[in-house]
Amino acid sequence: MNKKTLILVLTITAFIAGYFYFSSSKTLFNFSPKQSSQQETKGLVNEVLAAKFDYLSKHGNSSCSGAFRDSIASMPDTARLQGSCCSPMSIHRYSEQVEGLKKYQDISEIPSDPYDIEAGLAKKLMTHYDDQLTAEEQKRYDYAMQNSDEKGPCCCKCWRWNVYGGLGKYLIRNYQFTGQQVTEVWNLSDGCGGDSEHHHAA
Repeated sequence: MNKKTLILVLTITAFIAGYFYFSSSKTLFNFSPKQSSQQETKGLVNEVLAAKFDYLSKHGNSSCSGAFRDSIASMPDTARLQGSCCSPMSIHRYSEQVEGLKKYQDISEIPSDPYDIEAGLAKKLMTHYDDQLTAEEQKRYDYAMQNSDEKGPCCCKCWRWNVYGGLGKYLIRNYQFTGQQVTEVWNLSDGCGGDSEHHHAA
């Protein structure tokens, strides 16, 4: 191989090596505009959720008392039932719940945030608490009562018990929910506070 040919081969080799090096560097260290946009959107969503958590965990009006449950009937429909009933809220669990409930976002009767519920919706769901189920429907409801984390719609028989108990019956009768589906909705909607291991019922 003569000198000119050797120089040409080395030049081509160097060019190819440089091309692959810079291509791989771009892949490793640079984000595409789409990736960057997705990250920015996710970051914004996380900030909004964190801000809402901060507000709800500090300014809740929710109470386990029977007096509070009875007062809901006289509240304006636009009033909000906010915060946890028992233990302090957990940002980790709260984000899991809000994300998990997106699965049911097409069903308007299912609150999208268990710690921020419109009084009008709560009133509507409470009216279904005393609905009579068929024997087959009752089996589904009983399954949820036995298998949900709190062994019921909530950890105690407060306003949430009536609201989510009514919701369970409504979903069974109007959306043909199974016991497993009602169980999942109740677990994701636990408004007692605490983290994922939080259980009150015996």
